[in-house]
Amino acid sequence: MRTALVIGTGLIGTSAALALSQRGVAVHLADHDPEQARTAAALGAGTDDAPDGPVDLAIVAAPPAHVAAVLADAVRRGAARGYLDVASVKGGPRRELEALGLDLSPYIGTHPMAGREKSGPLAATGDLFEGRPWVLTPTRDTDTEVLNLALELVSHCRAVPVVMDADAHDRAVALVSHMPHLLSSLVAARLENAEEAAVRLCGQGIRDVTRIAASDPGMWIDILSANPGPVADLLTDVAADLEETVRSLRSLQSQHEDERREGTSGIEDVLRRGNAGQVRVPGKHGAAPRRYEVVAVLIDDQPGQLARIFADAGRAGVNIEDVRIEHATGQQAGLVQLMVEPKAAPVLSASLRERGWAIRQ
Repeated sequence: MRTALVIGTGLIGTSAALALSQRGVAVHLADHDPEQARTAAALGAGTDDAPDGPVDLAIVAAPPAHVAAVLADAVRRGAARGYLDVASVKGGPRRELEALGLDLSPYIGTHPMAGREKSGPLAATGDLFEGRPWVLTPTRDTDTEVLNLALELVSHCRAVPVVMDADAHDRAVALVSHMPHLLSSLVAARLENAEEAAVRLCGQGIRDVTRIAASDPGMWIDILSANPGPVADLLTDVAADLEETVRSLRSLQSQHEDERREGTSGIEDVLRRGNAGQVRVPGKHGAAPRRYEVVAVLIDDQPGQLARIFADAGRAGVNIEDVRIEHATGQQAGLVQLMVEPKAAPVLSASLRERGWAIRQ
């Protein structure tokens, strides 16, 4: 691939353009808002000048509701040798394109499983997709050349290609992305009118659950409007679980021992099912999840503290598998949770203590 046209210079489009530009591909940028395309160009994602002729690959990074129309326009103009989109829903846009009677052999639907809470070109990074799954949904009609162009794009973005059926993809993202986002928003909505004294008690748990609720509502309306059925089906199941959980909690308030016992059993069931589901979430680099020990270190909120602690861990010969930071309420301090292999935890704790760090048990 020598040339590409990115249509839609938001977070995903601009990030793909940055990755391609960094690898020597001549990228042309287009957007319904010319100012947004100029911003992406200024960031080094390519040029907002129109290409002289057909490019090798056109990448449509429009919202799901507009993908079919934008793709159809590009195909009719002969903008490229191959076409793909990066929308988060795949079945609907393809059916819309089929209804338009277009030759879909030069097209493949794709979806990079990456994103941020922020949107727009200023939030884009060239490494957004690195190590992340990038779903490809070819059909029997898809040209081999187009599939190869899509794989080349995935390679340039350092993502991991995953081939799926379009409708299976839509059911999967409803489960792992769309439904969780709505649940995060529902939890965060409880905080809107909560008492300030209660909100000040927020810890890492509520931050983890509500983090993705900070995303742009307009973008999510587009996504959910394109995949409402599978999401509604999942939420119906969640609603049934919630109803049973509420019933169990009410039973725990009962004066009768048998009802309290029944309530305990119901709560234990949902918690154990949660345990069973959580262990299926892929671990580091997409491998099977592994159990790590946590070494918790108290640090001051000052420049260089994290760099120091990582350097000291390196001197101890311990690899940090993951890290989390819990900030103390009302204090310029925080608790850094270093996840390490179980056998490395005592070594790291002892080494950090020797270097003056305060270890929390």
